[in-house]
Amino acid sequence: MIYLLRWSVFLWIVNSVPFTSGMTVTERIDHACPSIKLEEKWYTSLSIHKEFTGFDLAEKFLLRKGTVTENRPLFRLGSKPLYKPTELVFPNGLSHEFSIIATFRLRKNMKRDRWFVVQVFDKNGDSQVSLIVDGAKKSVEFLAQGILNNSLLYVFKNRDLQALFDRQFHKLGVSVESNAVSVYLDCKLIERQVTAERAGLNLSGRIFIITRVDNVLPVDIELQEILMLCDARIAELDRCCDSPEVTCEPIVTHKPTAAPLITGYFHRMLSLPAQQPTDRCHCPALKVK
Repeated sequence: MIYLLRWSVFLWIVNSVPFTSGMTVTERIDHACPSIKLEEKWYTSLSIHKEFTGFDLAEKFLLRKGTVTENRPLFRLGSKPLYKPTELVFPNGLSHEFSIIATFRLRKNMKRDRWFVVQVFDKNGDSQVSLIVDGAKKSVEFLAQGILNNSLLYVFKNRDLQALFDRQFHKLGVSVESNAVSVYLDCKLIERQVTAERAGLNLSGRIFIITRVDNVLPVDIELQEILMLCDARIAELDRCCDSPEVTCEPIVTHKPTAAPLITGYFHRMLSLPAQQPTDRCHCPALKVK
């Protein structure tokens, strides 16, 4: 009974504000992701040079910065549900392939809770994209909507994920490709699963962040960042250079230089006297009768 009551409150929140349209990403003329400003260390964090596009969800939700921990400020999550119309967060849509990056530390009372890092609903209250952390099962779940309006659920329960619940800061990265989902912890691949085809994102619903599953209130965690970047490779290429204990050398791009025409061993080979070819076929002599 309590669970049904909480779920009714949740659906009421999701549907309390009128929806503006039923347009999906694929129906828009321009659904390119905007450029995004990130911390300086992010620009040395990838193994390639790259301009970033995507969305800083802490900025989109106007989260205020509070206490500084490990040289980075923590965001104040408050006590009210953190949700917005999807169309306000992704004005021109979200690319079909993307990365979710969240850096946080669980508090003691959150070690066994189940909560959403990100949850995107359509106008009917059906989940389109969800990233769930389950403390009781020590797992991470990715849920998406299939092209037949079916739910696609992928559960990651690798032993290496248990470090996420040790009350230290960790970076959780999820790479969402068109046919696969990969989970990274502190820039190390934990597990990759092949997925079925996903539907395009409908912008007429609501998006929640850092929300408890059972009562849609903000989660009691220490949050440093939460990003949705419009490239599935970001989670894979990230070197965690923005972590306090990691030092990354700047990436240097070397221009290719022309190789000398004749050098070393190749030069000595060309200087040897030419040899006549020999017949390597040892055929038996024919007997003529």
